[in-house]
Amino acid sequence: MTHYWPSPAKLNLFLYITGRRPDGYHLLQTLFQFLDYGDTISTTLRDDGKIVLATPVAGVPEAQNLMVRAARLLQQHCEAHQIDSLPRGATLSIEKVLPMGGGLGGGSSNAATVLVALNQLWQCGLSDDTLAALGLQLGADVPVFVRGHAAFAEGIGEQLQPASPEEKWYLVAHPGVSIPTPLIFGDPGLTRDTPARPLETLLRTPYANDCEAIARKRFYEVEQLLSWLLEYAPSRLTGTGACVFAEFTTESAARQVLNQAPEWVNGFVARGVNVSPLHRARRERGTAK
Repeated sequence: MTHYWPSPAKLNLFLYITGRRPDGYHLLQTLFQFLDYGDTISTTLRDDGKIVLATPVAGVPEAQNLMVRAARLLQQHCEAHQIDSLPRGATLSIEKVLPMGGGLGGGSSNAATVLVALNQLWQCGLSDDTLAALGLQLGADVPVFVRGHAAFAEGIGEQLQPASPEEKWYLVAHPGVSIPTPLIFGDPGLTRDTPARPLETLLRTPYANDCEAIARKRFYEVEQLLSWLLEYAPSRLTGTGACVFAEFTTESAARQVLNQAPEWVNGFVARGVNVSPLHRARRERGTAK
């Protein structure tokens, strides 16, 4: 039997760089919220112990694919801890709608969905704490998708505190370029000394993204798209880009702007949600921890 699982996008409602560790990693404060929109991953149990990716991604070797890495990491954990479960093999496939390099967390979300889905499919019985710890080995954003609740993140993004920002409607647009995260974090002009502030203060302060100025400077397409969106609503970059988003109080207002967008704008409208669609699906199937 094939099971289908949502793999939602996320937005960084704000993102501030507050310092840099000696190892080069940046310290940050950011607010994650999920979108009721994203990829769909299907999982099918295999009894031969193999992990098979039915939908390979062009240019990404299978061994580096985050879905495959997540499945194999879970396999290894269960074997190392002698966890009795069903034969741990699976065929994975994905219906991909989130752009790569877009700042929407697609790869991290895909990894988290595989961990959550196979934990159920293989009857591993692992807690979200354990799955989040495994996910952190794959990327700093994976734990927030595993835990499934909007969160305020600090450190390098791994220190999570549940949060409940207003659930607005968003027009999310992609400028047609992919922005490698190291390009933004490596720019000498990046602001790296924004003062760290309590969440209560940040929620009362107009949201901003310290990475936005660099993305706008280095990518004309981002500058062009944000300049257009800002005519209609508060708008900013998500993550290190490339996607940008504008916030609205109603779906109709967001769709009205999208409907009159120039032909070069590629976007969608989605609702911000504080409980991940992945965890809503898991709860409906009676497997929430």
